[in-house]
Amino acid sequence: MDFDLSTEQSQLKDGIERLISANYPSLEVRQKLAKEPLGFGEKSWAQFAEMGLIGIPFSEAEGGFGGGPVETLVVMEALGKGLALEPYLATVVLGGGAVRLAGSAAQKQRIIPAIVGGSLRLALAQTEKQARYDLNDVAMTARKADGGYVLDGAKSVALNGDSAQLLVVSARTSGARRDADGISLFLVPADAPGVRITGYPTQDGGRAAEIAFTEVRVAEADLLGEPGKGLLVLQRLSEYAIAALAAEAVGTMVALHALTVEYLKTRSQFGAPIGNFQVLQHRAVDMLIALEQARSMAFYAAMMVEAEDASERAAALSAVKVQVNRSCRLVGQEAVQLHGGIGMTMEYIGAHYFKRLTMIESLFGDTAHHLRRVAAGDGLAA
Repeated sequence: MDFDLSTEQSQLKDGIERLISANYPSLEVRQKLAKEPLGFGEKSWAQFAEMGLIGIPFSEAEGGFGGGPVETLVVMEALGKGLALEPYLATVVLGGGAVRLAGSAAQKQRIIPAIVGGSLRLALAQTEKQARYDLNDVAMTARKADGGYVLDGAKSVALNGDSAQLLVVSARTSGARRDADGISLFLVPADAPGVRITGYPTQDGGRAAEIAFTEVRVAEADLLGEPGKGLLVLQRLSEYAIAALAAEAVGTMVALHALTVEYLKTRSQFGAPIGNFQVLQHRAVDMLIALEQARSMAFYAAMMVEAEDASERAAALSAVKVQVNRSCRLVGQEAVQLHGGIGMTMEYIGAHYFKRLTMIESLFGDTAHHLRRVAAGDGLAA
């Protein structure tokens, strides 16, 4: 199978990498941007919109550019390589993905052009403290009232939730807390009465939020998709997120491996570069092997994320997450070991790559969670 990028995809890759390199020339600049009110640079997000990057996954009919998983892979890999802070995963893949998958024609017409233009940022608020990685574990409620719904409950670790203007929220309209049926999705303005957002920095320099909903009233028109069938949408969003994170992890590992090899070439001990020691060369090669394993799985994810067979697709994406998680851990830990003490100092960019890999490893299911899923599905489908 040919995994080479097309001419257009190669041009996209070159363009986004130039943009990220210009906007993130150093760790100091990244740390400064992380302290901005939104947790990233508004100018940079506007440039994403100008280049058409935000509109890639949306069809031309919806106001986007009709790209697919491979184009998203290209963008996410570049974001990982540059340790970019922009909320591409939160707004485009997750929040925008929910509208793309489940939105009505009116909702798409209202929301997607604003996303593509860079004026509207979204966040997915679906994780709850007791749920861990179980998408069906939803305690937040939505009860019918006055021709709409009233939402009560809380969500945790909503990625870029404190910079979003519109939230995609899961809530239970029927059934018990862990039932598969009865979960509905709602579009909730971030400034709606009764919504309280508490933002905080994550360990990798990004942002997340705890969000409380107290008697939050939404209209019937704010229901996203079919009532009670939101779990199917959440499962698809999780799969798209895993594919995107796999690509970002590859970009992050590419940068960290290159940084480590360069360090081995320049750090001297006993009168010679430490890279001359064969055992360290072998460990650098182990890093490269893990990186290439993750790269192959990232392409596999892009190929399988839109497969029609749901069980085959789920098994494939879980297998992707297992391998990518393992590669993240090996590459990150070896980089720290080969650097020595400097590999864990916050003044050195290598430590920040390591932190991002650690975060990716836990997002949307850790290794043990996805191993159980693969086993439950009788292994990886051929």
